[in-house]
Amino acid sequence: MKFLDKAKIHIRAGDGGNGSASFRREKYIEFGGPNGGDGGRGGDVIFRAVPNVNTLIDYRYKTNFVAERGQNGMGKMRTGASGETLVLPVPTGTVILSENEEIEYADLSVDGMEYLAARGGNGGWGNLHFKSPTNRAPRQANDGLPGEERTVVLRLKLIADVGFVGFPNAGKSTLLSAVTSARPKIANYPFTTLNPQLGVMYAHNREFVLVDLPGLIEGAHTGVGLGDRFLGHAERTKMILHVIDGTEPDWFARYSAIRHEMDSYGGNLTSKPEIVVINKMDAIDSDEMNARMSEFKRGFGRKKKPEIITISAAGMLGIGGLISAIEKKFLDIEKNEE
Repeated sequence: MKFLDKAKIHIRAGDGGNGSASFRREKYIEFGGPNGGDGGRGGDVIFRAVPNVNTLIDYRYKTNFVAERGQNGMGKMRTGASGETLVLPVPTGTVILSENEEIEYADLSVDGMEYLAARGGNGGWGNLHFKSPTNRAPRQANDGLPGEERTVVLRLKLIADVGFVGFPNAGKSTLLSAVTSARPKIANYPFTTLNPQLGVMYAHNREFVLVDLPGLIEGAHTGVGLGDRFLGHAERTKMILHVIDGTEPDWFARYSAIRHEMDSYGGNLTSKPEIVVINKMDAIDSDEMNARMSEFKRGFGRKKKPEIITISAAGMLGIGGLISAIEKKFLDIEKNEE
């Protein structure tokens, strides 16, 4: 299934049914009078968060949605049936925004959450409502009111426990395949990951949802490369796994560049708990590894250093220790939330 995390659609609630202008015409009943029924109410448009869906692809090709119109009123004081509510399922984690994306209407972050996006129009009154001592046979009936309509933007922010960030070719996709059963595209060139990839990691009867985000480069927050569009998915995560290519000469420069992009994006990404993963440790000798590690730690100065773990995702080295570190970090997060 193709991944799509943003869509613009037009929605319209159902119009109310028209009131009826009718009169009693039964045999042997004199002074029949008006008996027109009211029109039915138009159907509403509701967004509902559903589990096990992680894309907005259903809203790519169909972008116009209209709820059912209320039925017209009828004689014998019969009210028209109300229009059926139109329920639009969206993945859990979908944010509903105004057309210009400046107003957030709803954040459907929990399974089953609903948002009433457009109300159906009320049905019109039948002529029975207009009967009075001075107007015994009113021929007046109201038309139904139009339903609300608007254009909205749907933006999906995937809900995951751990978000992978880092430069292209740092080995994030390889790491995801090493700790989960996910099989993302892996190749020896930049930007092999064009869309976020999800995987589930199991540790001591617990499961963690991991998301591998497309690689960032300097200037991503201004639209360079793939831009910062996918950092929105990291907003939902509880912790960040910052993957650095160990074969790069200056780890701290790479780390600082990504942190700058995260800070420029906002969303409190830089305040999330973090583990720094130095990948491809088997590609350099131990002396060089130790020298680069010392230089990396010196770069923090007196600032608090993040937890640092060295691994080789391709060689499956250090993976068990990384899984244990993620689990331990989550236990600390849960204690702080209590």
